[in-house]
Amino acid sequence: MRSFLKPLLTIAAMALGMTAAVPLPAWALVELNVNKGNVEPLPIAITDFQGGDALGAEISDIVTADLKRSGLFAPIDKSAFIEKISNPDAQPRFDDWKVINAQALVTGSVGKEADGRIRAQYRLWDTFAGQQMSGEQFFANDANTRRVAHIIADAIYERLTGEKGYFDTRVVFIDESGAKNARKKRLAIMDQDGANVRYLSDGRAIVLTPRFSPNRQEITYMSYESGQPKVYLLQIETGQRELVGNFPGMTFAPRFSPDGQKVIMSLLRDDGNSNIFAMDLRSRSTTRLTNSTAIDTSPSYSPDGSKVVFTSDRGGRAQIYVMGADGSGQTRISFGDGVYSTPVWSPRGDLIAFTKQTGGEFQIGVMKTDGSGERILSSGFQQEGPTWAPNGRVLMFFRDANGGPKLISVDLTGRNEQSIPTSNFASDPAWSPLLE
Repeated sequence: MRSFLKPLLTIAAMALGMTAAVPLPAWALVELNVNKGNVEPLPIAITDFQGGDALGAEISDIVTADLKRSGLFAPIDKSAFIEKISNPDAQPRFDDWKVINAQALVTGSVGKEADGRIRAQYRLWDTFAGQQMSGEQFFANDANTRRVAHIIADAIYERLTGEKGYFDTRVVFIDESGAKNARKKRLAIMDQDGANVRYLSDGRAIVLTPRFSPNRQEITYMSYESGQPKVYLLQIETGQRELVGNFPGMTFAPRFSPDGQKVIMSLLRDDGNSNIFAMDLRSRSTTRLTNSTAIDTSPSYSPDGSKVVFTSDRGGRAQIYVMGADGSGQTRISFGDGVYSTPVWSPRGDLIAFTKQTGGEFQIGVMKTDGSGERILSSGFQQEGPTWAPNGRVLMFFRDANGGPKLISVDLTGRNEQSIPTSNFASDPAWSPLLE
């Protein structure tokens, strides 16, 4: 069961079975091999959900858009459908779907309960095996229709790929508007597909580098409300804000530890050196992790909390280093041409994303945690700031184009790059964990 982030609003999930359907083994229809750099999208038919008039079509359209945007699925145009589904609970005519090469089929319905809640249910069919693969029903209020659709898309994605989905998530970012020399920057949050934008600050003070907690709907960000950088914790749903501290020498905003109990940051101290510090959020005590005469910055924890990746120019130019969470064993892992920055550990623990500047362009790439297997996913003018989807299969970053920054996503093949729609310029994205 998942609970929505508003008081007394809940969503319930219940499996739907059919006596004529035998559950299939838990294998995936889509094979993910990021090393090949090529994934053949799975043809899938997604019918309009029956009942609810426009609401059924809306849910179907959101599910379709989510799956298509992932790059792993090729939704078939509804005009090609032969069978017109009138009863989503009945077994479909599989031959009608095989002839249009729909390897998977989604049917569903939506309706209103007596208490006013929406009830949405779906069934996922393997058309070539002629069997139901999964089915669930969900209950929610009108305000959470889009969340229901994203949750259904996540369930389909997971059943067909064997990987967790990432659609029922949000992204916090910096909304930028106005002239370039007088840009208004507001803290904002939206669904991962750009819908439901909500502003978390009024733009009277410059805000920078928001970062999500890995296990709560809480963010840390930097604000210049009094002309000096201050770091705040913000509870997204309640709006409760807490000052972490004043950091006049901050060179990079904090990131949370995996348990959400610490933040790690780069601070410029009186000795003129920029080093990495960890702060316990309960005691507000800080621990110095690096002690060099170089610029050490951009720290990010591994998902198990045992290691930290960061950048340092101690070798002459900024490269990527890894150390223990206590500062031990500082080891350089990148040796490529160019300057590296903003390394971020994948939530899966297998890769590190980074920004690289070389040959007059900016690149977004990934490497293994020992520095091997470096792959560039995107190149362009002035692009940086990668953030991971919670399943570790997609990155979002920002790119300066046509007068200001815009948000872009790219998967690990590098072949599926998508623009994220925002009404204004947008920068510094940070992806939330799956909503709970």
